[in-house]
Amino acid sequence: MMKYMIMLAGSQRDFDMLTGNTTDGTAWTPDDLAALHDFMTKWNNELVESGEFVDGQGLAPPVHTRRVSLRDGVPVVTDGPYAETQEVLAGYTIVECASFDRATEIAAKLADTPHPAGAQLANEWHVDVRPIAGAPEFGE
Repeated sequence: MMKYMIMLAGSQRDFDMLTGNTTDGTAWTPDDLAALHDFMTKWNNELVESGEFVDGQGLAPPVHTRRVSLRDGVPVVTDGPYAETQEVLAGYTIVECASFDRATEIAAKLADTPHPAGAQLANEWHVDVRPIAGAPEFGE
């Protein structure tokens, strides 16, 4: 068994849509949010029941991010969000399963995640699946 991280991407705009604080996109209604919550609960519970769930967390909106970078040898802290970065890590799930293919199959189920009617997500949506370092077939 090997561990994989399923990384969900999002933007500040996505977080704003979820909280209804948007003027340029489709806001999520309470019913939309309930459908999303129900879907994610079912997805997570299936992983727990199969023994493949290790950990999972959603992250705070990008506006609450701090980036630490090095400039001229000195650490510089910049508050988010960042105009040059459209997407950031919005959440993750770590699974432990038999193969990369199985981890990909688990992640692909997220393609059915509900969203508000009229939201243009079909061409923008993605998740990344990545082996956690140290897995024998991928090296340290």
